[in-house]
Amino acid sequence: MNATNDVCVAVIYYSATGTTHEMAKAAADGAEKAGAQTRLRRVPELAPQEAIEANEDWAEHLEQVSDVPEATLDDLEWADGVLFGTPTRFGNVAAQLKQFIDTTGGLWQSGKLTDKVFGGFVTTGTEHGGHESTLLTLFNVIYHWGGIVVTPGYTEDDQFVQGNPYGGSHTSQNGEIPPDEKALASAALTARRVVDAASALKRAAG
Repeated sequence: MNATNDVCVAVIYYSATGTTHEMAKAAADGAEKAGAQTRLRRVPELAPQEAIEANEDWAEHLEQVSDVPEATLDDLEWADGVLFGTPTRFGNVAAQLKQFIDTTGGLWQSGKLTDKVFGGFVTTGTEHGGHESTLLTLFNVIYHWGGIVVTPGYTEDDQFVQGNPYGGSHTSQNGEIPPDEKALASAALTARRVVDAASALKRAAG
């Protein structure tokens, strides 16, 4: 199914050293190829400057993405579909993304997040570092909003190899391995399915 460009998708993510950023770009590209208007947005960094400067990769990445706009509540209100991306932190969503989510109370109370379509992608340092628990925790937010969660499932052959039906995911081996073709494809597939679902809802609504 191909959507038309009246479907708007926001890819909102946090990345410290660039791994999740690469997954976010793949998700945005997947949404665009599926016919959506897209916004790629990073959430603000909360870590103290001294912590960032102590990690060369972290400081370098923050400089590299200085031209990527920071996410605002307008991006959420604008979007028909949203993909959230995060590295796992102790099996949970990174504080930077969670802080942004915690600012959405006004949109939620006014019903502006209801019936939007959501998906997610995640990166971890180790193979069993929290892929599933992080995505499932993220989806708890969507349930409260009355949003619609869409996952990649096992809908394409590569998913039986990539192996995460909950969302796009990648294991970086503590930053040593960038996302490979299968990991990027899982993020793109998740995005395409969000676009397709959002497009179907818009058509049904007339």
